[in-house]
Amino acid sequence: MSETNRDLRIAIIGLGPRALGAIEALIVASRDTDVTLHIDGFDPLKWAGAGPNYSPEQTSNCLLNIPTREVGLQPAAALNLAIGDFEDWLGDPAEYDKFPTRAKLGAYLAERFTQVISRHAKGVLFTQKAERITELHSSDDGIFLRSEEERFGPYDEVLLTLGQPATKPDDQLARWIAHAAESGADVCAAYPDRKLLDRAQHWADRTVAIRGLGLSTMDVLRMLTIGRGGTFKDGRYIRSGQEPLRILPFSLNGQPPAPKPQTEKLDRTFDLNRAELDAFARALEAGTKQAPSDAVVTICDALVPPTFRILHAQNRKVTAEDIQAWLRLERADPGQQETRAPVDALRENIAIATGEAPPGIGYVIGQIWRKVQNALRRGFNPTAIDPDTAAAITGFDEGIKRYSYGPPVRSAQELLMLIEAKMVSLVAANYPDIEQTDDGWILIEGDTEVVASVIVDAVIPPANLEQLTEPLFRSLYQQGLVSTFSDGLGLRTEPDGRLIGPNGEPQKNLCLLGRMALGSVIAVDSIHDCFGASANRWAHQLLARQL
Repeated sequence: MSETNRDLRIAIIGLGPRALGAIEALIVASRDTDVTLHIDGFDPLKWAGAGPNYSPEQTSNCLLNIPTREVGLQPAAALNLAIGDFEDWLGDPAEYDKFPTRAKLGAYLAERFTQVISRHAKGVLFTQKAERITELHSSDDGIFLRSEEERFGPYDEVLLTLGQPATKPDDQLARWIAHAAESGADVCAAYPDRKLLDRAQHWADRTVAIRGLGLSTMDVLRMLTIGRGGTFKDGRYIRSGQEPLRILPFSLNGQPPAPKPQTEKLDRTFDLNRAELDAFARALEAGTKQAPSDAVVTICDALVPPTFRILHAQNRKVTAEDIQAWLRLERADPGQQETRAPVDALRENIAIATGEAPPGIGYVIGQIWRKVQNALRRGFNPTAIDPDTAAAITGFDEGIKRYSYGPPVRSAQELLMLIEAKMVSLVAANYPDIEQTDDGWILIEGDTEVVASVIVDAVIPPANLEQLTEPLFRSLYQQGLVSTFSDGLGLRTEPDGRLIGPNGEPQKNLCLLGRMALGSVIAVDSIHDCFGASANRWAHQLLARQL
């Protein structure tokens, strides 16, 4: 790349971890040039680098779904930061196997952001603007942005790193909200956590239903119990009298997610060897060129040998055909293989995660899939894939998250204690019929009927353009600057993040990284996806276009 004295004006909308990763990548990519980066970062939230999901102001009820030892996030040596990776920053060996709070990671990210900007002040002129951008317009001079009060620009490049934009309620949730407005019932989102805790002050002695039975529900359960003064002690839950009378989680399959292995030693038993990793990479490369059904079969076939090896090392006598049969059901309908009652499955998965019982086929496949996430991103994200094939691979990844994105053992054990204390019930967990009553809802599953007067929504909305209410995305859509990747998935982007319009042509200086590109990219909900390859591709291609 030739040297230049050019000033480069860049706007980044959304200042969470992905924006931090992008800025770091851009600084590293531009270190051998004379370019000066003028970066305006737009976000009404004050914690640059952390964003709302990792806000340091969150309570201790919200935990990461990975232990400290797996967070990592070592800054590039070229950044010359005083801060190291997350584990070094914590400086507490006792935290190694624990699952830290999201607030603690957010504090680390915010401090790292401050260091990045201060250490590179000569080459990076950064301004943080507490504005919510609602419109974007291109001209011959560059891109202009507008908030409700002000106009900004022109910019040579604009990057969107908004995470989960505002989304209208789906039909079911919209009906519940309307019913709550007309009755004494209540509907509340799981986040932000402090808002939920404030609402929960009025829920003592009420029955609360929770839509969803994933990681967010684990956070909600802590907020409604520990957050209301309850305690877990000596293997049981002790009520404070301020929590809800009863909590009723429910989901599409009614099964709690399986916790991750408790210790590093146990976790290593699910590691793949080099030959198995190489075989997965080859299968993924082949699969991305195939028809949808063939693609997922090809990828799944690469999971069979390591699953067989790991199970036999645990003295589980299964055949390759047993594993293939499990995978066939998973491809057809994720979770269809589960025949255990939810509480039985929870107990058994806790025993597996603590090393007290050998794993089954599903648990092993889920842990293997977690181990290949980086390889999955490397093979999928830079590749041009037929939309239907990409949707099929993405669908498999989303379905297996009940194992690969599981909670800490502590959360699963707390859920079991709450069930044993009759604080939580899974009697209507398997996506019940829900009917309105004068002051709430009746959840009906088979012959079981339970009544709730509060519903907490703990389901993350899909990355679906048609459901978005975020003004900026509506503006982009109305101007014909974006297009949907596939039904139920996100926006079409190039591997370097450039948004693709309805005509199939990429925008020259408008990019998107993150969850709203799901389908064009995969496995985007991990903190690790915010740093590394995607950010590097964006940074290098931006400089190639501009210099």
